Amino acid sequence: VQLQASGGGLVQAEDSQRLSCTASGHAFSAYAVAWFRQYPGKEREFLAAITLRGGSPYYSNSPSVKGRITISRDNTKNRVILEISRLRHEDTAVYYCAATRDGPATLSVNDYDYWGQGTQVTVSS
Repeated sequence: VQLQASGGGLVQAEDSQRLSCTASGHAFSAYAVAWFRQYPGKEREFLAAITLRGGSPYYSNSPSVKGRITISRDNTKNRVILEISRLRHEDTAVYYCAATRDGPATLSVNDYDYWGQGTQVTVSS
């Protein structure tokens, strides 16, 4: 499967942003999909994941994002959406989606086999 992340750009603080991860290939519903973000020089940070067939989502407990992110999927469109509300300057990062086939939704970058190219979100205050 190939993943393409989109929806990034320059946004204002306190606005919301909707990022899309679109997959090509078949059997997208067989994949667990997650979103991560990465600051320059830092490791990728887990944000949220969603299991096969849209099961219960799994969210980061980090205070930096808790309560502000929502993940959802639409298997008919081969798409997973990450919504971030009340954007802050510290949300400025490159956002990546990742997928693993038949696996559970986890928070470890090592559990994901397929990665999108990343989409930059820049929050201006």
